[in-house]
Amino acid sequence: MLLITGAGGTVGTALVEELKGSDQTMRLTFRSKDKAEKAIAAGYDAVALDYAQPETLVPAFDGVASVFLLGTGVLGQAEGEINVVNAAKAAGVAKIVKLSVWGAEAEEYALARMHRTVERAIEASGLGLMFLRPNNFIQSFIRYEAESIKAEGAFYLPAGEAKINHIDVRDIARVAARALTAPGHAGKAYNLSGPQAISYAEVADILSQVLGKQVRYVAVSDDAAKSAMIAGGAPELYADYVVELNQYFRAGGAAGVSSAVKDVTGRDPITFEQFARDYAEAFA
Repeated sequence: MLLITGAGGTVGTALVEELKGSDQTMRLTFRSKDKAEKAIAAGYDAVALDYAQPETLVPAFDGVASVFLLGTGVLGQAEGEINVVNAAKAAGVAKIVKLSVWGAEAEEYALARMHRTVERAIEASGLGLMFLRPNNFIQSFIRYEAESIKAEGAFYLPAGEAKINHIDVRDIARVAARALTAPGHAGKAYNLSGPQAISYAEVADILSQVLGKQVRYVAVSDDAAKSAMIAGGAPELYADYVVELNQYFRAGGAAGVSSAVKDVTGRDPITFEQFARDYAEAFA
């Protein structure tokens, strides 16, 4: 059996969809009890899981051979994921496929250091492992930028002219599905990117063409971005992490392109243009 943590999130939802037509049995975990109950009503094996309560974790691993490990947020994320690793080991799980971040191995920014801490705990556990290290999810544009694009025809980020190799979560899900179900991936770490690194000015041009309306990218300062995130309800620590990530982008940290998606799945990664066409209604 496969245990899919974070099944209600962006990547988890895509992974469940990818595995749905397979012969794999799955157990889905959710932070919310209500979401778990809805999944059960829809015919899934599902449980609510609180990473911060280790004593509640072990029963979720009953009969589980492989785990897809996804964090539940910046605050306390490393500690929570390590609790899951320990519970998985105690339950006799064979393999963990962890969703990490681009450049985790180099630890050049806070999110990378946080994820590398968890990777080390998995390495020390003795469990079979695989690390997926994607860069920015393209779908984040829907969550964070769609509102201003619809209202103002613009989006605001502190990335300057950085080139960024955004990746579609559907590609992450395809790689994860193979990592969980196919041989040949044990002990590996895959840096996952889209087919090209593009600037936000180029993103704005693509969205303008696809949506048939003018979309502008406005480069803002780190301080302005942080203030806007906090005003929108984001914790200050999260805002600091996002600002530092964009500093990493501006330094060229995400300009490289990986062939891993095609190497693992046999398919070219999805372009930003294809994403924009597929999700145009979200920005209309």
